[in-house]
Amino acid sequence: MKLWILILSASLLMIGCTTQQSAPRLRAPVKVVKDTNTTNMYAPAPPKKKIELKEVEDTNFSSEYMYPEAKRKKGKPVAVVQTDTRDEAAATPSTNSMSRGECISMIGQEKFDKYTQMLGDEASAIKRCKMLKAI
Repeated sequence: MKLWILILSASLLMIGCTTQQSAPRLRAPVKVVKDTNTTNMYAPAPPKKKIELKEVEDTNFSSEYMYPEAKRKKGKPVAVVQTDTRDEAAATPSTNSMSRGECISMIGQEKFDKYTQMLGDEASAIKRCKMLKAI
């Protein structure tokens, strides 16, 4: 039985590895047809506007050209209203709460004022402190 399997696999290998030659196909000659109805193509007319190119060198660098000022008006900063911390603690929920003092001690007064101005009110700044503490 093992002999038959060996002979069969060897014969399949020999059949697969040999090149199979088929009869060459005869092709009909290809006829090239020349088109007599061709139109002449012309290049487009040059532009009417005369374009002058600027020379690029290190001497003509201008920071105003590379970094222009924003044309939009800058908004006025929002005034920060100081509230009493006792009222703030009563307004925020007690679950996983953080007081204003804890937030300031964690991130500092400057960042707390920055977050308050950026986010609009102290409750949002305290919420951000909670997120930072969770990280």
